[in-house]
Amino acid sequence: MKKLLVFLKDYKKESVIAPLFKMLEAIFELIVPLVVAQIIDIGISTVDKGYIFSRCGVLILLAVIGLVCAISAQFFAAKAAVGFASQLRSALFVHIQKLSFADLDEIGTSTLITRMTSDVNQLQSGVNMVLRLFMRSPFVVFGAMVMAFTVDVKAAIIFVITIPLLSVVVFGVMLITIPLYKKVQAALDRVLAKTRENLVGARVIRAFGKEEEEIQEFNESNEVLTNVQLLVGRISALMNPVTVIIVNIATICIVWTGANQVYAGILTQGEVVALVSYMSQILVELVKLANLIILITKAVACGNRVSDVLNRQPSIQSEKTEFVQSDSSAPMVEFKGVAMQYGKSSEEALSNISFEAKKGQTIGVIGGTGSGKSSLVHLIPRFYDVTKGSVLVQGIDVKDYPLAQLREKIGIVQQKAVLFKGTIEENLRWGNENATEEELWNAIALAQAIDVVEGKEDRLQHMVEQGGRNLSGGQKQRLTIARALVKNPDILILDDSASALDFATDAALRKALSGIAGEKTIFIVSQRTSSIQHADKIIVLDDGKAVGIGTHAELLESCEVYREIYDSQFKKEERRHING
Repeated sequence: MKKLLVFLKDYKKESVIAPLFKMLEAIFELIVPLVVAQIIDIGISTVDKGYIFSRCGVLILLAVIGLVCAISAQFFAAKAAVGFASQLRSALFVHIQKLSFADLDEIGTSTLITRMTSDVNQLQSGVNMVLRLFMRSPFVVFGAMVMAFTVDVKAAIIFVITIPLLSVVVFGVMLITIPLYKKVQAALDRVLAKTRENLVGARVIRAFGKEEEEIQEFNESNEVLTNVQLLVGRISALMNPVTVIIVNIATICIVWTGANQVYAGILTQGEVVALVSYMSQILVELVKLANLIILITKAVACGNRVSDVLNRQPSIQSEKTEFVQSDSSAPMVEFKGVAMQYGKSSEEALSNISFEAKKGQTIGVIGGTGSGKSSLVHLIPRFYDVTKGSVLVQGIDVKDYPLAQLREKIGIVQQKAVLFKGTIEENLRWGNENATEEELWNAIALAQAIDVVEGKEDRLQHMVEQGGRNLSGGQKQRLTIARALVKNPDILILDDSASALDFATDAALRKALSGIAGEKTIFIVSQRTSSIQHADKIIVLDDGKAVGIGTHAELLESCEVYREIYDSQFKKEERRHING
Protein backbone atom coordinates (compact mmCIF):
# COMPACT_ATOMS: atom_id res chain seq x y z
CA MET A 1 0.00 0.00 0.00
CA LYS A 2 2.83 2.43 0.86
CA LYS A 3 4.28 2.05 -2.63
CA LEU A 4 1.11 3.55 -4.09
CA LEU A 5 1.86 6.90 -2.45
CA VAL A 6 4.47 7.48 -5.16
CA PHE A 7 1.56 8.39 -7.43
CA LEU A 8 1.00 11.49 -5.29
CA LYS A 9 4.48 12.84 -6.09
CA ASP A 10 3.13 15.23 -8.75
CA TYR A 11 0.61 16.58 -6.26
CA LYS A 12 2.87 17.36 -3.30
CA LYS A 13 1.73 20.97 -3.19
CA GLU A 14 -1.95 20.02 -3.13
CA SER A 15 -1.28 17.28 -0.56
CA VAL A 16 0.24 19.86 1.80
CA ILE A 17 -2.09 22.80 1.12
CA ALA A 18 -5.33 20.84 1.58
CA PRO A 19 -4.56 19.67 5.17
CA LEU A 20 -3.20 23.13 6.05
CA PHE A 21 -6.45 24.81 5.05
CA LYS A 22 -8.39 22.24 7.09
CA MET A 23 -6.13 22.96 10.07
CA LEU A 24 -6.85 26.68 9.70
CA GLU A 25 -10.56 25.91 9.59
CA ALA A 26 -10.17 23.81 12.76
CA ILE A 27 -8.30 26.61 14.59
CA PHE A 28 -11.08 29.10 13.86
CA GLU A 29 -13.64 26.49 14.96
CA LEU A 30 -11.87 26.03 18.29
CA ILE A 31 -12.06 29.77 18.96
CA VAL A 32 -15.87 29.83 18.58
CA PRO A 33 -16.76 28.36 22.07
CA LEU A 34 -14.54 30.99 23.75
CA VAL A 35 -16.32 33.79 21.88
CA VAL A 36 -19.71 32.30 22.85
CA ALA A 37 -18.53 32.14 26.50
CA GLN A 38 -17.61 35.86 26.33
CA ILE A 39 -21.07 36.70 24.94
CA ILE A 40 -22.71 34.84 27.86
CA ASP A 41 -20.39 36.00 30.65
CA ILE A 42 -19.91 39.61 29.54
CA GLY A 43 -22.51 40.64 26.99
CA ILE A 44 -25.60 38.86 28.35
CA SER A 45 -24.73 39.18 32.06
CA THR A 46 -24.17 42.97 31.72
CA VAL A 47 -26.88 43.43 29.04
CA ASP A 48 -24.25 45.06 26.80
CA LYS A 49 -25.87 44.91 23.34
CA GLY A 50 -22.91 46.57 21.63
CA TYR A 51 -20.58 43.91 23.00
CA ILE A 52 -22.97 41.14 21.97
CA PHE A 53 -23.23 42.49 18.39
CA SER A 54 -19.44 42.92 18.14
CA ARG A 55 -18.86 39.33 19.31
CA CYS A 56 -21.54 38.08 16.90
CA GLY A 57 -19.64 39.91 14.13
CA VAL A 58 -16.53 37.98 15.17
CA LEU A 59 -18.50 34.71 14.94
CA ILE A 60 -19.69 35.60 11.43
CA LEU A 61 -16.12 36.49 10.40
CA LEU A 62 -14.85 33.18 11.79
CA ALA A 63 -17.59 31.33 9.88
CA VAL A 64 -16.74 33.08 6.58
CA ILE A 65 -13.00 32.43 6.97
CA GLY A 66 -13.72 28.82 7.92
CA LEU A 67 -15.93 28.39 4.85
CA VAL A 68 -13.21 29.77 2.55
CA CYS A 69 -10.65 27.45 4.13
CA ALA A 70 -13.01 24.45 3.79
CA ILE A 71 -13.73 25.15 0.10
CA SER A 72 -10.02 25.64 -0.64
CA ALA A 73 -9.13 22.41 1.15
CA GLN A 74 -11.84 20.54 -0.74
CA PHE A 75 -10.54 21.86 -4.08
CA PHE A 76 -6.91 20.89 -3.49
CA ALA A 77 -7.81 17.52 -1.92
CA ALA A 78 -10.06 16.64 -4.87
CA LYS A 79 -7.38 17.70 -7.37
CA ALA A 80 -4.77 15.52 -5.66
CA ALA A 81 -7.14 12.53 -5.32
CA VAL A 82 -8.31 12.63 -8.94
CA GLY A 83 -4.73 13.04 -10.20
CA PHE A 84 -3.55 10.19 -7.97
CA ALA A 85 -6.29 7.86 -9.26
CA SER A 86 -5.61 8.84 -12.87
CA GLN A 87 -1.89 8.10 -12.61
CA LEU A 88 -2.48 4.87 -10.67
CA ARG A 89 -5.02 3.66 -13.20
CA SER A 90 -2.64 4.43 -16.07
CA ALA A 91 0.27 2.68 -14.33
CA LEU A 92 -1.91 -0.35 -13.59
CA PHE A 93 -3.06 -0.54 -17.22
CA VAL A 94 0.53 -0.27 -18.48
CA HIS A 95 1.64 -3.00 -16.06
CA ILE A 96 -1.19 -5.32 -17.12
CA GLN A 97 -0.04 -4.92 -20.73
CA LYS A 98 3.35 -6.31 -19.67
CA LEU A 99 1.92 -9.42 -18.02
CA SER A 100 2.27 -12.68 -19.91
CA PHE A 101 -0.58 -14.93 -20.97
CA ALA A 102 0.27 -17.17 -18.01
CA ASP A 103 0.00 -14.22 -15.60
CA LEU A 104 -3.35 -13.16 -17.04
CA ASP A 105 -4.61 -16.75 -16.87
CA GLU A 106 -3.67 -16.97 -13.19
CA ILE A 107 -5.00 -13.58 -12.04
CA GLY A 108 -8.21 -13.63 -14.08
CA THR A 109 -9.90 -11.00 -16.22
CA SER A 110 -12.75 -10.19 -13.84
CA THR A 111 -10.54 -9.41 -10.86
CA LEU A 112 -8.30 -7.19 -13.02
CA ILE A 113 -11.37 -5.21 -14.11
CA THR A 114 -12.46 -4.86 -10.46
CA ARG A 115 -9.03 -3.61 -9.45
CA MET A 116 -8.91 -1.14 -12.34
CA THR A 117 -12.33 0.30 -11.49
CA SER A 118 -13.86 -0.36 -8.08
CA ASP A 119 -10.58 -0.63 -6.15
CA VAL A 120 -9.01 2.46 -7.71
CA ASN A 121 -12.22 4.47 -7.14
CA GLN A 122 -12.18 3.40 -3.48
CA LEU A 123 -8.56 4.54 -3.22
CA GLN A 124 -9.46 7.90 -4.79
CA SER A 125 -12.18 8.45 -2.16
CA GLY A 126 -9.76 7.40 0.55
CA VAL A 127 -7.07 9.86 -0.54
CA ASN A 128 -9.62 12.68 -0.80
CA MET A 129 -10.99 12.11 2.70
CA VAL A 130 -7.57 11.56 4.28
CA LEU A 131 -6.28 14.88 2.96
CA ARG A 132 -9.37 16.64 4.29
CA LEU A 133 -9.96 14.94 7.64
CA PHE A 134 -7.05 12.78 8.73
CA MET A 135 -5.18 15.69 10.35
CA ARG A 136 -8.18 17.93 11.03
CA SER A 137 -10.22 15.53 13.16
CA PRO A 138 -7.39 14.49 15.55
CA PHE A 139 -6.31 18.16 15.71
CA VAL A 140 -9.82 19.26 16.76
CA VAL A 141 -10.08 16.40 19.29
CA PHE A 142 -6.78 17.18 21.00
CA GLY A 143 -7.20 20.91 20.43
CA ALA A 144 -10.54 20.80 22.22
CA MET A 145 -8.88 18.97 25.10
CA VAL A 146 -6.12 21.61 25.32
CA MET A 147 -8.69 24.43 25.19
CA ALA A 148 -10.62 22.65 27.95
CA PHE A 149 -7.47 22.80 30.13
CA THR A 150 -7.29 26.58 29.58
CA VAL A 151 -10.85 26.81 30.90
CA ASP A 152 -10.66 24.43 33.88
CA VAL A 153 -8.19 21.68 34.75
CA LYS A 154 -10.58 19.59 36.85
CA ALA A 155 -13.21 19.44 34.10
CA ALA A 156 -10.52 18.78 31.47
CA ILE A 157 -9.56 15.52 33.22
CA ILE A 158 -12.83 14.11 31.84
CA PHE A 159 -11.49 14.82 28.34
CA VAL A 160 -8.24 12.99 29.18
CA ILE A 161 -10.20 9.88 30.17
CA THR A 162 -12.74 10.06 27.32
CA ILE A 163 -10.39 10.43 24.36
CA PRO A 164 -8.35 7.19 24.95
CA LEU A 165 -11.60 5.23 25.40
CA LEU A 166 -12.86 6.56 22.10
CA SER A 167 -9.53 5.74 20.43
CA VAL A 168 -9.75 2.13 21.61
CA VAL A 169 -13.21 1.79 20.04
CA VAL A 170 -12.24 3.43 16.74
CA PHE A 171 -8.96 1.59 16.18
CA GLY A 172 -10.35 -1.70 17.51
CA VAL A 173 -13.08 -1.65 14.88
CA MET A 174 -10.52 -0.75 12.22
CA LEU A 175 -8.25 -3.70 13.05
CA ILE A 176 -11.20 -6.12 12.95
CA THR A 177 -12.64 -4.86 9.66
CA ILE A 178 -9.47 -4.52 7.52
CA PRO A 179 -9.23 -8.27 6.69
CA LEU A 180 -13.00 -8.46 6.28
CA TYR A 181 -13.02 -5.74 3.63
CA LYS A 182 -10.48 -7.78 1.67
CA LYS A 183 -12.97 -10.67 1.74
CA VAL A 184 -15.69 -8.29 0.53
CA GLN A 185 -13.65 -7.35 -2.54
CA ALA A 186 -12.80 -11.01 -3.23
CA ALA A 187 -16.52 -11.88 -3.06
CA LEU A 188 -17.23 -8.96 -5.40
CA ASP A 189 -14.70 -10.44 -7.85
CA ARG A 190 -16.66 -13.68 -7.90
CA VAL A 191 -19.97 -11.89 -8.49
CA LEU A 192 -18.46 -9.88 -11.35
CA ALA A 193 -16.89 -13.01 -12.85
CA LYS A 194 -20.28 -14.73 -12.84
CA THR A 195 -21.93 -11.64 -14.33
CA ARG A 196 -19.32 -11.37 -17.08
CA GLU A 197 -19.60 -15.08 -17.87
CA ASN A 198 -23.38 -14.78 -18.24
CA LEU A 199 -23.25 -11.66 -20.39
CA VAL A 200 -20.71 -13.23 -22.75
CA GLY A 201 -22.54 -16.56 -22.88
CA ALA A 202 -26.13 -15.25 -22.82
CA ARG A 203 -27.06 -16.96 -26.10
CA VAL A 204 -25.71 -20.33 -24.98
CA ILE A 205 -27.48 -20.09 -21.62
CA ARG A 206 -30.82 -19.38 -23.29
CA ALA A 207 -30.30 -22.00 -25.98
CA PHE A 208 -29.91 -24.67 -23.29
CA GLY A 209 -32.60 -23.21 -21.02
CA LYS A 210 -30.17 -22.77 -18.13
CA GLU A 211 -31.46 -19.39 -16.93
CA GLU A 212 -32.81 -20.75 -13.63
CA GLU A 213 -29.58 -22.59 -12.78
CA GLU A 214 -27.46 -19.54 -13.61
CA ILE A 215 -29.74 -17.28 -11.55
CA GLN A 216 -29.42 -19.67 -8.63
CA GLU A 217 -25.61 -19.74 -8.88
CA PHE A 218 -25.50 -15.95 -9.15
CA ASN A 219 -27.78 -15.60 -6.12
CA GLU A 220 -25.51 -17.90 -4.13
CA SER A 221 -22.44 -15.80 -4.99
CA ASN A 222 -24.39 -12.63 -4.32
CA GLU A 223 -25.58 -13.99 -0.97
CA VAL A 224 -21.99 -14.71 0.08
CA LEU A 225 -21.07 -11.12 -0.83
CA THR A 226 -24.10 -9.76 1.01
CA ASN A 227 -23.36 -11.79 4.16
CA VAL A 228 -19.76 -10.60 4.30
CA GLN A 229 -20.87 -7.00 3.72
CA LEU A 230 -23.51 -7.30 6.44
CA LEU A 231 -20.93 -8.69 8.88
CA VAL A 232 -18.56 -5.81 8.18
CA GLY A 233 -21.48 -3.37 8.31
CA ARG A 234 -22.62 -4.63 11.72
CA ILE A 235 -19.13 -4.30 13.18
CA SER A 236 -18.64 -0.86 11.63
CA ALA A 237 -22.12 0.21 12.78
CA LEU A 238 -21.08 -0.33 16.40
CA MET A 239 -18.60 2.53 16.13
CA ASN A 240 -20.97 5.49 15.97
CA PRO A 241 -23.40 4.49 18.79
CA VAL A 242 -20.57 3.43 21.12
CA THR A 243 -18.69 6.69 20.56
CA VAL A 244 -21.90 8.71 21.03
CA ILE A 245 -22.65 6.90 24.31
CA ILE A 246 -19.14 7.55 25.61
CA VAL A 247 -19.28 11.23 24.63
CA ASN A 248 -22.78 11.69 26.10
CA ILE A 249 -21.65 10.17 29.40
CA ALA A 250 -18.64 12.51 29.33
CA THR A 251 -20.94 15.48 28.61
CA ILE A 252 -23.13 14.60 31.63
CA CYS A 253 -19.99 14.45 33.77
CA ILE A 254 -18.87 17.84 32.46
CA VAL A 255 -22.26 19.45 33.16
CA TRP A 256 -22.32 17.90 36.66
CA THR A 257 -18.76 18.99 37.43
CA GLY A 258 -19.26 22.41 35.81
CA ALA A 259 -22.44 23.05 37.80
CA ASN A 260 -20.58 22.38 41.05
CA GLN A 261 -17.73 24.62 39.90
CA VAL A 262 -20.20 27.43 39.04
CA TYR A 263 -21.90 27.01 42.42
CA ALA A 264 -18.49 27.28 44.08
CA GLY A 265 -17.67 30.38 42.05
CA ILE A 266 -14.74 28.75 40.27
CA LEU A 267 -16.30 28.71 36.79
CA THR A 268 -18.72 30.96 34.97
CA GLN A 269 -21.81 29.79 33.10
CA GLY A 270 -20.19 30.73 29.78
CA GLU A 271 -17.15 28.60 30.57
CA VAL A 272 -19.36 25.57 31.26
CA VAL A 273 -21.11 26.15 27.93
CA ALA A 274 -17.66 26.33 26.27
CA LEU A 275 -16.66 23.01 27.85
CA VAL A 276 -19.87 21.36 26.63
CA SER A 277 -19.26 22.87 23.17
CA TYR A 278 -15.76 21.42 23.11
CA MET A 279 -17.13 17.99 24.03
CA SER A 280 -19.72 18.33 21.25
CA GLN A 281 -16.94 19.21 18.82
CA ILE A 282 -15.09 16.08 19.91
CA LEU A 283 -18.23 14.01 19.29
CA VAL A 284 -18.72 15.43 15.79
CA GLU A 285 -15.06 14.98 14.88
CA LEU A 286 -14.92 11.46 16.26
CA VAL A 287 -17.97 10.49 14.23
CA LYS A 288 -16.18 11.92 11.18
CA LEU A 289 -12.98 10.13 12.20
CA ALA A 290 -14.88 6.87 12.70
CA ASN A 291 -16.36 7.10 9.20
CA LEU A 292 -12.93 8.08 7.87
CA ILE A 293 -11.38 5.03 9.52
CA ILE A 294 -13.98 2.81 7.83
CA LEU A 295 -13.21 4.46 4.49
CA ILE A 296 -9.44 4.13 5.08
CA THR A 297 -9.94 0.47 5.99
CA LYS A 298 -11.70 -0.13 2.67
CA ALA A 299 -9.06 1.88 0.81
CA VAL A 300 -6.20 -0.06 2.45
CA ALA A 301 -7.80 -3.38 1.50
CA CYS A 302 -8.30 -2.15 -2.08
CA GLY A 303 -4.80 -0.65 -2.17
CA ASN A 304 -3.27 -3.97 -1.18
CA ARG A 305 -5.15 -5.69 -4.00
CA VAL A 306 -3.90 -3.11 -6.52
CA SER A 307 -0.37 -3.43 -5.10
CA ASP A 308 -0.52 -7.20 -5.55
CA VAL A 309 -0.92 -6.67 -9.30
CA LEU A 310 1.70 -3.90 -9.54
CA ASN A 311 4.20 -5.92 -7.49
CA ARG A 312 3.76 -8.98 -9.69
CA GLN A 313 6.75 -9.31 -11.96
CA PRO A 314 5.81 -10.44 -15.49
CA SER A 315 6.78 -14.09 -15.89
CA ILE A 316 8.05 -13.31 -19.40
CA GLN A 317 10.56 -10.48 -19.60
CA SER A 318 13.29 -9.56 -22.02
CA GLU A 319 16.34 -7.75 -20.75
CA LYS A 320 17.58 -7.46 -24.33
CA THR A 321 17.04 -4.06 -25.89
CA GLU A 322 19.60 -4.07 -28.70
CA PHE A 323 18.73 -5.44 -32.13
CA VAL A 324 19.76 -9.10 -32.53
CA GLN A 325 21.29 -10.16 -35.83
CA SER A 326 19.69 -13.46 -36.79
CA ASP A 327 21.13 -16.18 -39.04
CA SER A 328 19.27 -16.09 -42.37
CA SER A 329 20.66 -19.53 -43.32
CA ALA A 330 19.19 -21.20 -40.21
CA PRO A 331 15.70 -22.72 -40.13
CA MET A 332 13.03 -20.07 -39.67
CA VAL A 333 11.65 -21.93 -36.61
CA GLU A 334 13.22 -24.82 -34.72
CA PHE A 335 11.92 -26.70 -31.69
CA LYS A 336 14.54 -28.63 -29.71
CA GLY A 337 13.20 -31.07 -27.11
CA VAL A 338 10.51 -28.62 -26.06
CA ALA A 339 8.30 -29.23 -23.02
CA MET A 340 5.86 -26.76 -21.51
CA GLN A 341 3.37 -26.68 -18.67
CA TYR A 342 0.84 -24.08 -17.52
CA GLY A 343 1.30 -22.30 -14.21
CA LYS A 344 1.17 -24.62 -11.24
CA SER A 345 -0.11 -27.57 -13.26
CA SER A 346 1.71 -30.81 -12.49
CA GLU A 347 1.20 -32.14 -16.02
CA GLU A 348 2.98 -30.98 -19.14
CA ALA A 349 0.88 -29.47 -21.93
CA LEU A 350 3.68 -30.33 -24.40
CA SER A 351 6.39 -32.98 -24.10
CA ASN A 352 9.62 -33.49 -26.06
CA ILE A 353 8.65 -31.67 -29.27
CA SER A 354 11.37 -31.35 -31.91
CA PHE A 355 11.06 -30.20 -35.55
CA GLU A 356 12.32 -27.63 -38.05
CA ALA A 357 10.39 -25.20 -40.24
CA LYS A 358 12.37 -23.61 -43.06
CA LYS A 359 11.64 -20.36 -44.85
CA GLY A 360 8.90 -20.82 -47.43
CA GLN A 361 7.49 -23.96 -45.82
CA THR A 362 3.91 -24.41 -44.72
CA ILE A 363 3.58 -26.35 -41.47
CA GLY A 364 0.29 -27.95 -40.52
CA VAL A 365 -0.56 -28.69 -36.87
CA ILE A 366 -3.42 -31.06 -36.13
CA GLY A 367 -4.69 -33.08 -33.22
CA GLY A 368 -7.68 -33.64 -30.96
CA THR A 369 -9.14 -31.06 -28.61
CA GLY A 370 -6.68 -30.30 -25.81
CA SER A 371 -3.78 -31.97 -27.59
CA GLY A 372 -1.60 -28.82 -27.32
CA LYS A 373 -1.93 -27.29 -30.79
CA SER A 374 -2.39 -23.67 -29.62
CA SER A 375 0.20 -24.15 -26.88
CA LEU A 376 2.76 -25.14 -29.50
CA VAL A 377 2.33 -22.09 -31.75
CA HIS A 378 2.08 -19.72 -28.74
CA LEU A 379 5.67 -20.61 -27.86
CA ILE A 380 6.96 -19.05 -31.10
CA PRO A 381 6.03 -15.41 -30.28
CA ARG A 382 6.86 -16.23 -26.65
CA PHE A 383 3.38 -15.80 -25.24
CA TYR A 384 4.45 -18.62 -22.92
CA ASP A 385 7.93 -19.88 -22.04
CA VAL A 386 9.17 -23.43 -22.40
CA THR A 387 9.95 -25.38 -19.24
CA LYS A 388 12.44 -27.62 -21.07
CA GLY A 389 14.30 -27.37 -24.36
CA SER A 390 14.34 -24.29 -26.57
CA VAL A 391 12.53 -22.57 -29.41
CA LEU A 392 14.75 -20.90 -32.01
CA VAL A 393 13.79 -18.35 -34.65
CA GLN A 394 16.44 -18.05 -37.37
CA GLY A 395 19.02 -19.72 -35.14
CA ILE A 396 18.42 -17.48 -32.09
CA ASP A 397 16.62 -18.63 -28.94
CA VAL A 398 13.39 -16.63 -28.60
CA LYS A 399 14.48 -15.73 -25.03
CA ASP A 400 17.50 -13.91 -26.47
CA TYR A 401 15.41 -11.62 -28.70
CA PRO A 402 14.02 -8.27 -27.58
CA LEU A 403 10.28 -9.04 -27.44
CA ALA A 404 9.45 -6.21 -29.86
CA GLN A 405 11.90 -7.52 -32.47
CA LEU A 406 10.69 -11.11 -32.08
CA ARG A 407 7.03 -10.25 -32.41
CA GLU A 408 7.72 -7.94 -35.34
CA LYS A 409 8.71 -11.06 -37.29
CA ILE A 410 5.46 -12.85 -36.46
CA GLY A 411 1.86 -12.35 -37.49
CA ILE A 412 -0.65 -14.41 -35.53
CA VAL A 413 -4.38 -14.93 -35.93
CA GLN A 414 -5.89 -16.38 -32.76
CA GLN A 415 -8.66 -18.96 -32.46
CA LYS A 416 -11.06 -16.28 -31.25
CA ALA A 417 -11.24 -13.47 -33.80
CA VAL A 418 -10.85 -10.18 -31.93
CA LEU A 419 -11.57 -6.81 -33.51
CA PHE A 420 -11.61 -3.45 -31.76
CA LYS A 421 -14.01 -0.55 -31.88
CA GLY A 422 -13.10 1.66 -34.83
CA THR A 423 -13.16 1.52 -38.60
CA ILE A 424 -12.14 -1.50 -40.65
CA GLU A 425 -9.12 0.48 -41.83
CA GLU A 426 -8.06 1.30 -38.27
CA ASN A 427 -8.27 -2.38 -37.35
CA LEU A 428 -6.22 -3.43 -40.38
CA ARG A 429 -3.55 -0.83 -39.64
CA TRP A 430 -2.78 -2.60 -36.37
CA GLY A 431 -0.66 -4.79 -38.64
CA ASN A 432 1.16 -1.83 -40.18
CA GLU A 433 0.12 1.73 -39.42
CA ASN A 434 2.05 3.01 -42.45
CA ALA A 435 0.48 0.58 -44.94
CA THR A 436 -0.77 2.10 -48.18
CA GLU A 437 -4.38 1.65 -49.27
CA GLU A 438 -3.16 -0.70 -52.00
CA GLU A 439 -1.45 -2.89 -49.39
CA LEU A 440 -4.65 -2.95 -47.34
CA TRP A 441 -6.71 -4.10 -50.32
CA ASN A 442 -4.10 -6.72 -51.27
CA ALA A 443 -4.31 -8.17 -47.77
CA ILE A 444 -8.11 -8.07 -47.89
CA ALA A 445 -8.08 -9.93 -51.20
CA LEU A 446 -5.68 -12.61 -49.90
CA ALA A 447 -7.87 -13.08 -46.83
CA GLN A 448 -10.97 -13.57 -49.06
CA ALA A 449 -12.57 -10.53 -47.40
CA ILE A 450 -13.31 -8.41 -50.50
CA ASP A 451 -17.04 -9.12 -50.23
CA VAL A 452 -16.96 -8.26 -46.50
CA VAL A 453 -15.52 -4.77 -47.10
CA GLU A 454 -17.20 -3.95 -50.40
CA GLY A 455 -20.51 -5.11 -48.97
CA LYS A 456 -20.42 -2.19 -46.54
CA GLU A 457 -21.64 1.19 -47.74
CA ASP A 458 -18.60 3.05 -46.38
CA ARG A 459 -16.15 0.20 -47.13
CA LEU A 460 -12.85 0.71 -45.26
CA GLN A 461 -14.46 3.41 -43.14
CA HIS A 462 -17.21 1.08 -41.92
CA MET A 463 -17.40 1.29 -38.13
CA VAL A 464 -16.68 -1.95 -36.27
CA GLU A 465 -18.45 -2.16 -32.93
CA GLN A 466 -16.72 -3.33 -29.76
CA GLY A 467 -15.57 -6.92 -30.19
CA GLY A 468 -16.79 -6.84 -33.79
CA ARG A 469 -20.30 -7.75 -32.70
CA ASN A 470 -21.82 -6.21 -35.85
CA LEU A 471 -19.94 -8.75 -37.99
CA SER A 472 -20.43 -12.49 -38.39
CA GLY A 473 -17.86 -15.01 -37.15
CA GLY A 474 -16.56 -15.70 -40.65
CA GLN A 475 -16.30 -11.98 -41.47
CA LYS A 476 -14.33 -11.34 -38.29
CA GLN A 477 -11.97 -14.24 -39.02
CA ARG A 478 -11.23 -13.01 -42.53
CA LEU A 479 -10.56 -9.45 -41.32
CA THR A 480 -8.21 -10.68 -38.58
CA ILE A 481 -6.32 -12.72 -41.21
CA ALA A 482 -6.12 -9.60 -43.39
CA ARG A 483 -4.78 -7.64 -40.40
CA ALA A 484 -1.98 -10.19 -39.95
CA LEU A 485 -1.19 -10.12 -43.69
CA VAL A 486 -0.94 -6.31 -43.68
CA LYS A 487 1.94 -6.74 -41.25
CA ASN A 488 3.79 -8.79 -43.89
CA PRO A 489 5.51 -10.99 -41.26
CA ASP A 490 8.26 -13.55 -41.84
CA ILE A 491 6.22 -16.09 -39.85
CA LEU A 492 2.44 -16.28 -40.23
CA ILE A 493 0.51 -18.31 -37.65
CA LEU A 494 -3.12 -19.18 -38.29
CA ASP A 495 -4.40 -20.76 -35.09
CA ASP A 496 -7.60 -22.51 -36.20
CA SER A 497 -8.54 -19.16 -37.70
CA ALA A 498 -10.69 -20.56 -40.54
CA SER A 499 -13.07 -22.57 -38.36
CA ALA A 500 -16.02 -20.27 -39.18
CA LEU A 501 -15.37 -20.33 -42.94
CA ASP A 502 -17.24 -22.54 -45.35
CA PHE A 503 -15.21 -25.14 -47.27
CA ALA A 504 -15.17 -23.11 -50.49
CA THR A 505 -13.85 -19.96 -48.77
CA ASP A 506 -11.37 -22.03 -46.77
CA ALA A 507 -10.09 -23.63 -50.00
CA ALA A 508 -9.80 -20.22 -51.69
CA LEU A 509 -7.90 -18.89 -48.68
CA ARG A 510 -5.46 -21.83 -48.75
CA LYS A 511 -4.89 -21.32 -52.47
CA ALA A 512 -4.19 -17.61 -51.92
CA LEU A 513 -1.78 -18.35 -49.08
CA SER A 514 0.04 -20.92 -51.19
CA GLY A 515 0.85 -18.07 -53.58
CA ILE A 516 2.82 -16.25 -50.89
CA ALA A 517 4.18 -19.33 -49.13
CA GLY A 518 7.60 -18.96 -50.75
CA GLU A 519 8.08 -15.58 -49.04
CA LYS A 520 7.25 -16.62 -45.48
CA THR A 521 6.87 -19.59 -43.14
CA ILE A 522 3.23 -20.38 -42.46
CA PHE A 523 1.85 -22.38 -39.53
CA ILE A 524 -1.73 -23.58 -39.96
CA VAL A 525 -3.44 -25.02 -36.90
CA SER A 526 -6.66 -26.76 -37.85
CA GLN A 527 -9.13 -29.46 -36.97
CA ARG A 528 -9.65 -30.18 -40.68
CA THR A 529 -7.24 -32.41 -42.54
CA SER A 530 -8.38 -30.70 -45.75
CA SER A 531 -6.90 -27.41 -44.47
CA ILE A 532 -3.42 -28.85 -43.92
CA GLN A 533 -3.08 -31.86 -46.25
CA HIS A 534 -1.04 -29.86 -48.78
CA ALA A 535 1.39 -28.56 -46.13
CA ASP A 536 5.10 -29.31 -46.54
CA LYS A 537 5.15 -30.82 -43.07
CA ILE A 538 2.34 -31.84 -40.74
CA ILE A 539 2.78 -32.21 -36.98
CA VAL A 540 0.25 -34.54 -35.34
CA LEU A 541 -0.24 -33.96 -31.62
CA ASP A 542 -1.87 -36.28 -29.14
CA ASP A 543 -1.98 -35.44 -25.43
CA GLY A 544 0.91 -32.98 -25.81
CA LYS A 545 3.19 -35.35 -27.69
CA ALA A 546 4.17 -35.33 -31.37
CA VAL A 547 2.96 -38.75 -32.50
CA GLY A 548 3.69 -38.05 -36.15
CA ILE A 549 5.62 -35.60 -38.32
CA GLY A 550 5.60 -35.80 -42.11
CA THR A 551 3.60 -35.13 -45.25
CA HIS A 552 -0.04 -36.03 -45.70
CA ALA A 553 0.75 -39.18 -47.66
CA GLU A 554 3.45 -40.29 -45.19
CA LEU A 555 1.20 -39.81 -42.18
CA LEU A 556 -1.68 -41.75 -43.73
CA GLU A 557 0.66 -44.71 -43.93
CA SER A 558 2.58 -44.31 -40.66
CA CYS A 559 0.44 -42.39 -38.12
CA GLU A 560 -2.67 -44.06 -36.72
CA VAL A 561 -3.89 -40.87 -34.98
CA TYR A 562 -3.74 -38.87 -38.21
CA ARG A 563 -5.39 -41.69 -40.13
CA GLU A 564 -8.27 -41.80 -37.63
CA ILE A 565 -8.79 -38.04 -37.91
CA TYR A 566 -8.74 -38.25 -41.70
CA ASP A 567 -11.09 -41.24 -41.85
CA SER A 568 -13.54 -39.48 -39.53
CA GLN A 569 -13.76 -36.60 -42.01
CA PHE A 570 -13.65 -38.44 -45.33
CA LYS A 571 -15.21 -41.65 -46.49
CA LYS A 572 -12.70 -44.43 -47.10
CA GLU A 573 -13.85 -44.67 -50.71
CA GLU A 574 -13.00 -40.99 -51.21
CA ARG A 575 -9.64 -41.58 -49.57
CA ARG A 576 -8.86 -44.44 -51.93
CA HIS A 577 -9.99 -42.31 -54.87
CA ILE A 578 -7.79 -39.39 -53.78
CA ASN A 579 -4.76 -41.63 -53.18
CA GLY A 580 -5.36 -43.80 -56.20
